[in-house]
Amino acid sequence: MGPQSTPDLSTVRSALSLSTVAVVGLGTMGTGIAQVLTRAGRTVIGIDTDESAIRRARAALETATARAVQRERITERERQDALSRFRTAGDLRAAADADLVIEVVPEDYDLKREIFAALDGIVRPDTILATGTNALSVTRLAADSQRPERVLGVHFFNPAPAMKLVEVVSSVLTAPTAVAAVTDLARELGKDPIAVGDRPGFVADGLLFGYLNQAAAMYESRYATREDIDAAMRLGCGLPMGPLALLDLIGVDTARTVLEAMYAESRDRLHAPAPILGQLADAGLTGRKAGRGFYTYEAPGSATVVPDDLTPAGTDADGRAAGRPVRSVGVAGSGTMASGIAEVFAKAGFAVVLAARSQEKAERAKARIAASLGRSVDKGRLTAEARDAALAAITPSGSLDAFADVDLAVEAVAEELAVKQQLFRTLDTVCKPGAVLATTTSSLPVVACARATSRPQDVIGMHFFNPAPAMKLVEVVRTVLTADDVHATVRAVCAKVRKHPVDCGDRAGFIVNALLFPYLNNAVKMVQEHYASPDDIDAAMKLGGGYPMGPFELLDVVGLDVSLAIEKVLHAAFRDPGLAPAPLLEHLVAAGCLGRKTGRGFREYARR
Repeated sequence: MGPQSTPDLSTVRSALSLSTVAVVGLGTMGTGIAQVLTRAGRTVIGIDTDESAIRRARAALETATARAVQRERITERERQDALSRFRTAGDLRAAADADLVIEVVPEDYDLKREIFAALDGIVRPDTILATGTNALSVTRLAADSQRPERVLGVHFFNPAPAMKLVEVVSSVLTAPTAVAAVTDLARELGKDPIAVGDRPGFVADGLLFGYLNQAAAMYESRYATREDIDAAMRLGCGLPMGPLALLDLIGVDTARTVLEAMYAESRDRLHAPAPILGQLADAGLTGRKAGRGFYTYEAPGSATVVPDDLTPAGTDADGRAAGRPVRSVGVAGSGTMASGIAEVFAKAGFAVVLAARSQEKAERAKARIAASLGRSVDKGRLTAEARDAALAAITPSGSLDAFADVDLAVEAVAEELAVKQQLFRTLDTVCKPGAVLATTTSSLPVVACARATSRPQDVIGMHFFNPAPAMKLVEVVRTVLTADDVHATVRAVCAKVRKHPVDCGDRAGFIVNALLFPYLNNAVKMVQEHYASPDDIDAAMKLGGGYPMGPFELLDVVGLDVSLAIEKVLHAAFRDPGLAPAPLLEHLVAAGCLGRKTGRGFREYARR
């Protein structure tokens, strides 16, 4: 056990003196970090006991710098200088002169402790020792070191040359000067560092892996296919990769290790690794690096997915029933979502009846559509002729009686079950036999709407995303009563309006909200526990995860009241304590701080 005395702050180097850096472990991450450091003018000593790893690291650096010359980002002279600053060795003793050592070996505590113990007897007293772990305890490694004040975590993201985020992780034993030195170095490398405390997953992975775990559990339960889960999160949330494809990229075994560490600390069932992760890892199906994980790849290490026994046979996942003909569509509602859905159908050539509670509201909704179409013309996305044709296809009405002849009726009214059930009772009376009745609910049970009618077999969920004209995703939600030909009809209609349908069953949150809102709730808990600020968490998820918006930006846009309502639905449906809404979210809603619409949520906004 290392000493527990107050750190001697004078023994830790400044960023200016971190000129020689040893990188221990030349896998993908270690090689990437070495590239970043050499390009930034540091002398780098790459250390690995595997000679083939050393050769691959050298080749990768040569290739990356040659590419940079071709793209005129550096000169050939600068390339040669960078290559000359990269030395390799097969023994830790080569780190004797390093000012900073970054360990990036596999996530095995005993292996890391062995390396740190050896380094204690090799490096100078003022050398900073950094671990690249994203799952194991930095504090434990520090406590087992002879000089815990100089031990910290420095978590780069893959690929290190491209990803901007670096999490600088301190334990209660780490000297502030060590944190400052590594933070300054990260900035000199062109990165955006955030300083965080020691807990498994830190900020980005702490939020990311819980979400990935839930996606794996969703797939394991056969609620939705791997393709539909991934498409839903890409198209519904704008994520660069779907969760199951991302698990394959990270490594299924790595994900399980991170989640085990998170669960050991939190005891939150959301962090308990989904059994399928263990099954795949134990079978050696660890993702891209093995050539097979959730998907099958062309070869080990390849990013190219190839068909396997689980690949859908065709674009029509139903394939067993012919759909019903749909020429005219009724859209019930006058809000933003109803207007957007009516616009989508009109642009696709359907005759559209837009019904609101009054003729005046229906006319205003059509005017909103005209304005939207006009903006599309101004931006060159739509011709004036197409705009005029779409507008001519829309008939506004102040009564649902106008739905008498529609083939498909789509409800887009307030997210209140009693309101929707009453509307479906009216549709049951008004619409002709054989008409498909659809609800756009995002959180209420579709079957409750279906049971309000005398024809529940004709009722289905069509969950569009806002703004409907731009968002490509539609969650197609079957109840246990929905007829096969109704399902086939809606999938065919989605294709005609150029939307991507994903199939899911009738349970709380469907795919997207069931995965998205626990992630948002966990972000709120991080702030509530004073672990990180909303700004740092938003930066971490955008820079480290490639998310288009941070969780607090998104919460303020969606509305904290809406988010809380969805969290309550998920908690009530799944009865998992980890899904209980964060008290901080409840407090803000009770205070009327609902996000952008009220001028204050997690941040303050200028009043319009």
